[in-house]
Amino acid sequence: MSVPTTQRLILDAPVARVLWRLATPNVFAVTMLTAVTLADAWYVGQLGTAALASLALVFPFQTLMQMMAGGAIGGGITSAVARALGAGATKRAESTAWQAVLIAISMAALYMVVLGLFARPVFALLGGEGDALDGAATYAYVAFGGAAALWFVYVLSAILRGTGDTATPARAIATSCVAQILLSGTLTLGWFGLPSLGVTGAATALVICHGFAAAYLALHLCRGKGRLRLRPHTLDWAPIRDIMKVGGLGMINSTCMAMTVVVVTGFVGRYGTEALAGFGLGARLELMLVPIAFGVGAALTAAVGINVGAGHFSRARRIAWVGAGVTLVLTGLIGIGAALMPSLWLDLFTADPDAYGYGARYLVIAAPFYCLFGAGQTLYFASQGTGRMVLPVSVSIVRFLTVVAIGALAVSFAWDIAALFAGVAVGLCIMGVGQALCLSSPGWRGS
Repeated sequence: MSVPTTQRLILDAPVARVLWRLATPNVFAVTMLTAVTLADAWYVGQLGTAALASLALVFPFQTLMQMMAGGAIGGGITSAVARALGAGATKRAESTAWQAVLIAISMAALYMVVLGLFARPVFALLGGEGDALDGAATYAYVAFGGAAALWFVYVLSAILRGTGDTATPARAIATSCVAQILLSGTLTLGWFGLPSLGVTGAATALVICHGFAAAYLALHLCRGKGRLRLRPHTLDWAPIRDIMKVGGLGMINSTCMAMTVVVVTGFVGRYGTEALAGFGLGARLELMLVPIAFGVGAALTAAVGINVGAGHFSRARRIAWVGAGVTLVLTGLIGIGAALMPSLWLDLFTADPDAYGYGARYLVIAAPFYCLFGAGQTLYFASQGTGRMVLPVSVSIVRFLTVVAIGALAVSFAWDIAALFAGVAVGLCIMGVGQALCLSSPGWRGS
């Protein structure tokens, strides 16, 4: 049986060409996702500081869902499909794709119940109160109540990426992002004579646009236009285990990343609403680096997975290092720019001098280390292609525990908020150095 063109490119072409072919569509798609994040923050910023604080409460959980769907479970799906195709097992890849759909249904239901129904008490635990709590709860009822739309977009995209097709999901995501930017502004601020829905408008646009993108991807796969066809299979625990040995551990990683922001948000809430709003803007920029790392990293998951499946371990490591270098430069430029000129970011969203001051302090302290965080995340996604994730996930756990410990000390001893921000910076360094060390582990050498 002949090797398909895309797989042959991944196995044999120069590394730079592989990355360009696979990563460029992903980077374009996540750039559009970043544009949505910026637009939503700007729209909500027009509603006032309390509305920005609402978004700060919700954002870590929304990001957690995206990271679980796209980076954790999605990475496990891409890895399992890619390794199956790399080994020439097309039937196994198709069964894996169907089991992935069943996983998506289950995870979407979990989010709908936990955060779609019980958002208010969760956000209250983080220090949300008054208008900020009301806005966060109403946003969550809509966004997490429609969790299925987001889960299906990311899971179906992950299936396609596992086949080496990064262009089709990129088209779907980019198109939905353009529509979401327009619809979010319309519903949030009441453009074109329509009533303003406030923060709920942004959530409504999210669900509607992701729903249409999911429908397009489902139709594409069901028609068999890719290297595999999505169709019903009997429940099979073997491919589910194959997905979850990467995706299950990946959920721990995603949870640690999001909960790092959640716990620090809770600590920052002790310093007041203005501190919460300012930190929320800074943390939003940090978490926006994850999609950039994912843009390159998701391509690495597929490229590494196919090469590992074919036994080309040395080539897999080379691809990972080159991809991490690309992300190091991209995120480093963003971080240095934010640290030197925080106004370029903060002025887009708030005119409150107190909120601005807290946001600027955060960026000056943490942003110089964004390059290590971005490169580390890219290497984490690359490691997913090996199917062995214990060590990469352990790095995230160490980062989480370190940041929480420093934050708890800062709050307990009433240290200046700069100490809390410094703890975040230490965590960013741990992510970069730790993930780089993982490439020396047995999973990268076939042993």
